[in-house]
Amino acid sequence: MADNVEDTKFLDKKNNVMLASAGLLTIGLIAGGYLLGDGLLRSKMADRSVTVRGLAEREVTADLATWTIAYSAQSTNLAEAQADMDRDTAAIGKFFTELGFKADALKPTGANVNQYSSNGIPRYTIRQRLSLRTNDIEKAQAAVARQFDLVRRGVVLEDGSGMSYTFTKLDEIKPEMVAEATKDARKSAEQFAEDSGTDVGGIKSATQGYFSINSRDGDGGGYGVTDTPYKKVRVVTTVNFYLD
Repeated sequence: MADNVEDTKFLDKKNNVMLASAGLLTIGLIAGGYLLGDGLLRSKMADRSVTVRGLAEREVTADLATWTIAYSAQSTNLAEAQADMDRDTAAIGKFFTELGFKADALKPTGANVNQYSSNGIPRYTIRQRLSLRTNDIEKAQAAVARQFDLVRRGVVLEDGSGMSYTFTKLDEIKPEMVAEATKDARKSAEQFAEDSGTDVGGIKSATQGYFSINSRDGDGGGYGVTDTPYKKVRVVTTVNFYLD
């Protein structure tokens, strides 16, 4: 009889332990499921983002002018062609001296002689290229405005002659322009977030585009065309923002 009582008490304790363990396991599963679900939800929320582009533009003035002058002389006699070429070179040097440039401002960048026969008569063509580089943009513009004075002096300008203006200080304005483009991108992201009922968070990733420098008014340099020193710098950034 005593043994049966002891056995019953032992079974009751065992059942209580099993019930308690089962309860704890159930609670653990519920808690684990909640935490897992909450973690997945948070992970899903963290993946919410929007990709937008930001634009920054700035007008600048070129700080370097380069004028390439290509000219030629022809004759049936090589010595005469060379004499004409020397005369044209002197006329070009005088032209730039009158405009206030130093005598060594012009640098030769190439020359060639071409010979061919026409009806058995030899003909010689001498071509030469000079280059002017200056940081005095106003003086360069004045020179270009009078470029046809060279033609009046007998200089035969060829294709490849023309002034080009370059902006060389891009590195000085890059940081500010990137910041402007990023700010512009955030405005677009905020508009998207407002329309979708969310808020914009931090930056998930960002890509800086290439900087482009073009003539402000669409003009380009070249033979018979005058480039402009007024340029427009442009950059587009692609930014991925988190959405809260």
